[in-house]
Amino acid sequence: MLTHLIILLDDTSVSYCHYDVPKNVSSLIDLGILKAGIVFAMKENLNIQFVYPDYALPKEYNSAIESIDHIKIKPEKQADEADVIVLKDWKEYVTENIENSTCIIRANRKELYDSKGQICDLLNHVSRLNVVLTDTMDFVDSEIDVYNNWLNDIVEVIAGLYNAGKNVQFNLLTDRFMLTEMNNCNAGVNNITLAPNGKFYLCPAFYYEDPQNSIGDLKCGLEIKNQQLLRLDHAPICRNCDAYQCKRCIWMNKQLTLDLNTPSHQQCVIAHLERNATRELLLRFEKRGIKVENCETIEELTELDPFNIVNKWK
Repeated sequence: MLTHLIILLDDTSVSYCHYDVPKNVSSLIDLGILKAGIVFAMKENLNIQFVYPDYALPKEYNSAIESIDHIKIKPEKQADEADVIVLKDWKEYVTENIENSTCIIRANRKELYDSKGQICDLLNHVSRLNVVLTDTMDFVDSEIDVYNNWLNDIVEVIAGLYNAGKNVQFNLLTDRFMLTEMNNCNAGVNNITLAPNGKFYLCPAFYYEDPQNSIGDLKCGLEIKNQQLLRLDHAPICRNCDAYQCKRCIWMNKQLTLDLNTPSHQQCVIAHLERNATRELLLRFEKRGIKVENCETIEELTELDPFNIVNKWK
């Protein structure tokens, strides 16, 4: 069941997920399309997330946006009134812009491994930090120990912050202990994207990859073929998995497995490393007497790819 509509306000709207934005020439959504998208969301009872470019919008656009409840996803340059701030230059942010806010950083693996200090500093200022790996598709098993060690370094930092009374949220670690079921991206199931061209897409990544990948438009409506094949109940591996924080990115699935509903080895391994690190974080909490309400026990797992143990739940 659809619950959210993501509206890209410009071809250069900031990326908040795994995809890159290849376009560098501004192309603002037509005001008529914007208003029609808002009406569509109202008729379908959808929550709207507006994704902003790094320049100020005209007044009439702001008036249309403020006519409905919404979430603003903005780059730091336009952080005023943002609900979510994407830090494009996250190593040189302005502290006043992000204090006690929800922030997203997009980074490749090397940047993360080399920037533990900056991540720790961010965790001291924000209320929530989401880290999005931009090169998940290139992850190799020889990096398992490196990524695991990086996660465990952050585990110690977060444990210290909680011990000091700052209950910061960090998507790679704290989301899992707050969840009791899968909390995937659910593109095409719970949310769709309206691009500046007036067409709908499963998510922004499909628009930027190929504008012909549309699933309908504002005039003719939606046409998501075989939508059930995007759902968790039609994903035999994922529905038996308890790495609940995994985003199960269907765009990356398409790139690596040629099946929107089947995740790659890379996604599974990374998600399970994060799951196991969350377990370690909870063990640190227990040693320090930190209580987490309504948190289920996370069992120890040694197998990082559920496909390798498919016979246990087949």
